[in-house]
Amino acid sequence: MKVVSISKSHGGIQGVYSHTSEGCACDMTFAVFVPPQAKDGRLPVLWYLSGLTCTHANAMDKGEYRRMASEFGLVVVCPDTSPRGPDVPDEKDNWQFGCGAGFYLDATQEPYAKNYRMYSYIAEELPALVAANFPADMSRQAIFGHSMGGHGALTIALKNPQRYRSCSAFAPIVQPSTAGWSRPAFEKYLGSDEKIWRAYDATLLIEDGKRYPEFLVDQGTADGFLQDGLRPWLLEEPCKKAGIDLTLRMQEGYDHSYNFISTFMDDHLKWHAARLA
Repeated sequence: MKVVSISKSHGGIQGVYSHTSEGCACDMTFAVFVPPQAKDGRLPVLWYLSGLTCTHANAMDKGEYRRMASEFGLVVVCPDTSPRGPDVPDEKDNWQFGCGAGFYLDATQEPYAKNYRMYSYIAEELPALVAANFPADMSRQAIFGHSMGGHGALTIALKNPQRYRSCSAFAPIVQPSTAGWSRPAFEKYLGSDEKIWRAYDATLLIEDGKRYPEFLVDQGTADGFLQDGLRPWLLEEPCKKAGIDLTLRMQEGYDHSYNFISTFMDDHLKWHAARLA
């Protein structure tokens, strides 16, 4: 693991690091904020997954999580959204696929299967690295994210309910198997058999028997992607049938940007902190 940068903030340390990922077969970059309470022992870990076109830096620079993370003693990890590098297959003119658009799945189709293994990277490889190098209590983990990252948080929590004590999302893609901006990516990464896609669709995972105690979802009513891509209301019926407690808050006038995310970031950190205590 290499240190890219270190900076003090709210009494803690915001670091950026890189390492050679075996799963993604390239160098990967991620950010970790360690609050000041780490001097007294290991702390709970909160994973934040970013959306399409983003890197580790979007939430780190604009998410405004460090003050509250320091108050509650939370280690916050912000991974990248995809593999990157000159040897990683990409569609440079397509912001909805390739680099910056890993969709938190493990690709099975060539030429993407070698590198695009973001589910395994987030669920297995990066947690092992964090556990070995940071004061992280891996028995207390939570996960949240935005847009594509909200999709990632929901699906990863549903598939690992014993690992994550809480899960929330900002404007998640709740049914990527039918959304226009994710269907083409799913087909390229996973092939044309849509039964395979169900493993990476929150609504269909619930329909297929996966369970999680509760979700918190915030969604802006002025979000330009609301009607065609995000459609949070599609999560309501599966959660109701499965007995999953869904708190869906439609936030009047907010869009898809980090102005929206940063406004409600404190709410989400407080929510997670209560469940990680």
